[in-house]
Amino acid sequence: MARIGWYVLGSLLVGYGELQVLGRRAVSTVEERRMRMPGDELVAQPHILTNHAITIEAQPADVWPWLTQMGWHLGGWYTPEWVDRLLFPQNWPSLDHLDPALLRTLDMGDTIPDGPPGTAEFVVVEVDAPHALVLRSTTHLPAAWREKFGAGIDWTWSFRLTELPSGRTRLQQRVRGRTAPPWLTATYLATIIPADFIMAGRMLRGIKHRAESGAVLRSSGSSPRSRQTRPTQ
Repeated sequence: MARIGWYVLGSLLVGYGELQVLGRRAVSTVEERRMRMPGDELVAQPHILTNHAITIEAQPADVWPWLTQMGWHLGGWYTPEWVDRLLFPQNWPSLDHLDPALLRTLDMGDTIPDGPPGTAEFVVVEVDAPHALVLRSTTHLPAAWREKFGAGIDWTWSFRLTELPSGRTRLQQRVRGRTAPPWLTATYLATIIPADFIMAGRMLRGIKHRAESGAVLRSSGSSPRSRQTRPTQ
């Protein structure tokens, strides 16, 4: 029995190690991980660095609108419905269509909510439609942690859309972040990095599926300037 226990423990450790690797670089190439991305200079010497990518059978101009309607109580994050319900029960399910009221011409300084008003949000710090989008946040921690423990996070979320032959797009996603104090960094690396294999991968596949299915415009009854309840579709 003891030997079986060691085998199980060894298998779990190997699986966890694989998730750590996949959470940092799944599907991205060595060249993509080495190349400079927009916004890299904003967070120097990051504790957290992840790279993910996917090829989409659509042009950058047809992928870009899906990025502009992302957000809490907007278009969502294009993760599966079970993920939305399990992890983000207060958010609306991710849209499977483009909503004219939610599509935005993003500019530097615009915000993209990632929680109820007054909580987490991203700030647009670089935008080059339809090729690059850089979001930055220092708000993705409970206010009580910042006040009581001096905890902090500064991270960027960068997207690059590169046009490929035959009307395709290579969509790259990179996260660079620094956290404090050390216990928060250790917790993030131990838990969030493995989870990012699922979250980032599912998000990119969600964008791919939607962009390849065609940009169907349909109202959702919501607005980026309001937090009213979305009507049942």
